[in-house]
Amino acid sequence: MTSIKEQAAISRLLSFLHDWDNAGKVARSHILDSFIKANQGKTAPELEQEFSQGGSLFLVRLTTWLRLIYMTGSCLDKLLKSIGIFLSAVSSNRYLKEFLEVGGVLTLLEILGMEKIKEEDKKESIRLLQVIANTGRKYKELICESYGVRSIAEFLAKSKSEETQEEVQILMDSLVHGNPKYQNQVYKGLIALLPCASPKAQQLSLQTLRTAQSIIGTTHPSIVDCVLKVLCTMHLEVQYEAIELIKDLVNYDVCQALLKGLVALLIPSVKETSKPQPKILNDSSVPQFTAHLPVFLQQAAAAKAIGVLARSNTSVAEELLHQRVVHSLMAAMGNTDHSNSQRQASLTLEYLVQMFPVVEEHVRRSMGEGLYQLFLSNAEDLYMKIDSIQADILAANKVNVSKALCFSGVSHRNSSFHRGAHEPERPAYVTYFQKEDTEGKE
Repeated sequence: MTSIKEQAAISRLLSFLHDWDNAGKVARSHILDSFIKANQGKTAPELEQEFSQGGSLFLVRLTTWLRLIYMTGSCLDKLLKSIGIFLSAVSSNRYLKEFLEVGGVLTLLEILGMEKIKEEDKKESIRLLQVIANTGRKYKELICESYGVRSIAEFLAKSKSEETQEEVQILMDSLVHGNPKYQNQVYKGLIALLPCASPKAQQLSLQTLRTAQSIIGTTHPSIVDCVLKVLCTMHLEVQYEAIELIKDLVNYDVCQALLKGLVALLIPSVKETSKPQPKILNDSSVPQFTAHLPVFLQQAAAAKAIGVLARSNTSVAEELLHQRVVHSLMAAMGNTDHSNSQRQASLTLEYLVQMFPVVEEHVRRSMGEGLYQLFLSNAEDLYMKIDSIQADILAANKVNVSKALCFSGVSHRNSSFHRGAHEPERPAYVTYFQKEDTEGKE
């Protein structure tokens, strides 16, 4: 027989559940407020004591109501927080299983994709997914099997709240750890996020990719192109994370493609710099290079990244010489339409001149003594001191250090690199204006 005390507790539980079952939205909202205030941080045994061993009876009511009203968004924040009290409680495995059995994960993921639901409610959904993922490997697999990576990644790209996006990053990081079956899926999802329009999402994806890359150990073929495209960003925090990832990637099998891609960005193609401008820019008061800005930002970032790589690894610096980086850096120094491209290229070239005598010899010969001395005196500010003729000399240079390296027998320290010489390409911004001059003469 149950004691009088136990009977009283059961009676209170039944009365509480009766009140919930008969309450409307407003009354239920008040019940949830009281529940959250009284039970935040309690363990599962404490919750069971509070509900006279009937905590599951209240949880099932919460999950049932969640499935009924989540599309409307009514009281969703309080409802999710209340469910979170059960799921995050110490020794809450039973509650977690009960929540998952009724499709809790699918409901949380659906909430992320619904436009009418508030950002704050979606953040609570992400936090519940974090709790589930942190419980163990099989729960991470359940989220991934429910197309969770795609839903979570899309939400990260679309979210307007940086705080919420940081919560999503924590979840993605959790899913890539201790999840061998689906870690590649998470890795590919992070790569797919790089072209998105949200700078914060790009920054967080790049950060998490560095972790994912070290865990997986192999690279996806698309990562090089995606990371290089990110370099056209106007946001320095995104550029920083991209360069940090590039520093990691040179240690993998994509190193050769990565270096080749970086050097190629130093000389924008005619196609890139000849794209038609938006009509709004057909105004004489607007600088006409505005439409080319992303390409020039990418050029400057590539020059900076090359400098970072060359300074950190001599073998990489030598391979860059074989990729004709000196020719391309000098061409970028002649881009008078973008001073930061000139500055970054000049700083990187300065290091290579100091590091390799053969580079110094070729650069001096190509620049001429006057321009070369000006370069040595202050490489960082060279762009402010050169005239249009000197800029043209830089842009149209034909330096080929790689031939000298091969002739002199200087070999790369890393035999895994494969050299490939290519014909010099004139920068688009030089070719374009020379084309105009020719047409004018005709």
